[in-house]
Amino acid sequence: MRDERFEAALPVGEDPHRYARLLARVHDAAVAGETPPARPRPVIGASWTRMRTRGLDPERGGRGRSLRSDELVERRRASPLSEVLPLLRGRLGGVAEQTANIMVITDADGHVLWRDGSTAVRRNADALGFVEGVSWGEDVVGTNAIGTALVTGQPMQVYSAEHYVRTHHAWTCASAPVRDPRTGGLLGVVDLSGPAATVSPTTLALVQTVAQLAEAQLLTSHFAAIEALRGSAVPILSRVPGPAVVTDPHGWVAASSGIAPVNHIALPVDCGAGRAWLPALGECSVEPVPGGWLVRLLDDDPTATFDERTRVRLDLRNSQARIDVNSASGTWNHPLSPRHAELLFLLAVQPGGCTAGQLAAEVFGDERRTVTVRAEMSRLRRNLGCLLSRRPYRFSENVEVEVLRPNDPGSLLPHSTAPAVRGG
Repeated sequence: MRDERFEAALPVGEDPHRYARLLARVHDAAVAGETPPARPRPVIGASWTRMRTRGLDPERGGRGRSLRSDELVERRRASPLSEVLPLLRGRLGGVAEQTANIMVITDADGHVLWRDGSTAVRRNADALGFVEGVSWGEDVVGTNAIGTALVTGQPMQVYSAEHYVRTHHAWTCASAPVRDPRTGGLLGVVDLSGPAATVSPTTLALVQTVAQLAEAQLLTSHFAAIEALRGSAVPILSRVPGPAVVTDPHGWVAASSGIAPVNHIALPVDCGAGRAWLPALGECSVEPVPGGWLVRLLDDDPTATFDERTRVRLDLRNSQARIDVNSASGTWNHPLSPRHAELLFLLAVQPGGCTAGQLAAEVFGDERRTVTVRAEMSRLRRNLGCLLSRRPYRFSENVEVEVLRPNDPGSLLPHSTAPAVRGG
């Protein structure tokens, strides 16, 4: 079965003008609460439902605060996307100029950080308020490739009247999220936007490919930094008695001594020197070293149970799901991939636990896909340690779990196609 989320907005062989007229009738009917002459694409229909639930005005959209000039400068400076800006401009800037489009790069909140491309189209974008510093999230401008890609975490192309707000019907846009290879978190979106007449089914594939190139360059930089840290980590570990690891600031392991090899450990929020309980290692001492942290094990039993004060919050309110843990020895969080967010949500709402077959049925609609489930649960347990038990899979008995859901039920794990999630 095709994944509708990755389809271009304009079907192959479809006349753009005729299709735009059909979309306009579909949009008018949907906004008026009438039966449309055709169904919008599922991802568009879901977004329109979110907009109606929020009461967003289809004529004018909503209001968002623009960044001040100093805030825009600071966000640009702090964004890891600044490192790949030459690549993005080199691969998309010229294309935008030649095809009467603009290239737009946003942060994870949807604020426009950079904009390049056709001068004429930039003037049109100025008139629409599509300028540096503004938010282009769904809650401000309704269904659009940037905001909807940030909500779903998936590449998006939006054409003409697929936009929820009528003032955007003259536009087409294609966006792809860029993720941080160190954390899996969203860094922002890269986008090509222009007049609706410039729509092309190939634009989405181009933007997605460039976003993947940007992620690959960030990953290469990450590996280079880890390799540089490894050069100083090995001598440090040679002088440390007992099991220990040296990590970068994000918990990626450069070198270890006396423990089984591991690629990453979850560090406390705002990690600082001192004692901390780490889910994969147990009680540890954390000390700063050049370029990262020295983590020494104080408790050789990483499977020790939590005390009764341990609290877990599964935060699903934003497109980047995460798990927050608060225990007697500290607080830490861990970003979750879309699949891991689905699995933890299902375990949180079923405290009695699930077998691999049950999870396979609830996630994939096929109870035979147990190998995939077991592999994903193994990855989760490597990061979350004794938060999770097995046989059946569940949260451990001494862990109190709270699920934070979005106010709009339709925004719960919007990327998910799992029957147990979409079925309510």
